[in-house]
Amino acid sequence: MPTAPRTTRGAAFQVKWHMRKSARLRIVGRRLLQALPVVILSTFIVFGLLKLVPGDVAVTLAGDNASDQRIAEIREIYGLNQPFLVQYGSWLFKALHGDLSKSLISNEAVLTAIQRCLPHTILIVVLALLTALIIGIPLGIAAATKPGSWIDGFVMAIASLGVAVPNFWLGMLLVAFFSLQLNWLPATGAASLMKDPWVALSHAILPAVALASGGIAEVARQLRSSLVEILSSQQVRTLHAKGLPPSSILWRHGLKNVSVNLLTVVSLLANRMLAATVVVEAVFAIPGMGGLIVNAAMNRDFPVVQGVVFTMVLIVVSINLLTDILYSVLDPRISS
Repeated sequence: MPTAPRTTRGAAFQVKWHMRKSARLRIVGRRLLQALPVVILSTFIVFGLLKLVPGDVAVTLAGDNASDQRIAEIREIYGLNQPFLVQYGSWLFKALHGDLSKSLISNEAVLTAIQRCLPHTILIVVLALLTALIIGIPLGIAAATKPGSWIDGFVMAIASLGVAVPNFWLGMLLVAFFSLQLNWLPATGAASLMKDPWVALSHAILPAVALASGGIAEVARQLRSSLVEILSSQQVRTLHAKGLPPSSILWRHGLKNVSVNLLTVVSLLANRMLAATVVVEAVFAIPGMGGLIVNAAMNRDFPVVQGVVFTMVLIVVSINLLTDILYSVLDPRISS
């Protein structure tokens, strides 16, 4: 049977590549349009909840025994005398242009504070996610290839333990053993990854492990469940009957088919770990985003709280957008 010329195959490949590229661009455009209402709604809710907090920010800023004239001046300076919707609209317009206002307590630009604290949080989340994948994927594969065996039972027991153990309690155990007893790793604090990578990593290892415990369990359980279903399907039994080696079936057909499900788990884990850093950073005294928003909330520093929430929403939206793009790469049939 004659084969198509190389030029024809090359042209067909280019057409196919351009079609996939345009489909991914459409996905990005749709997700960005869908993300805008999410950003507006989430920041609006937080902005409104902060206004419901008892007390008057102007009175707090003016200090004790301040005159009514001084309190009125404070309201005028910070725009607290304007209607709620005007305040929110002004803040959102500035935030979308990169101006997150200034701290009411330290007068530091909120964006500067976020730029200082965000790298510590991102480093911990990335290390925790990598740890969850490096440990969770082999455990899930081992359990799926030996369903009902002692290996499967052991992995499921480890997974149940990882879900049950609180992150903060595991973090305190890690500090007591590896920091206070063995003196291998620092117990508290953080360092800049750009200035001293090794010191930064040494500070981030224990928090990342504490944060990754639930992620390891989630990856192992979800991967095991998906692989068992695929490896017991009629298609895989046919491949075994044809004489294909089990390793080839596992890697080419099993893991390839569960890659989309695994990507979904990883995406949800990343978002969940971002929220869980608030507790972990408190245990290890890390000057990250969690500590920043907790201190700001306790001091009624509303611009900092709103700026941190806005940043976190943008990060979550970016993770979801990247996940949607990777969906189309792993499975071209996914177009929305």
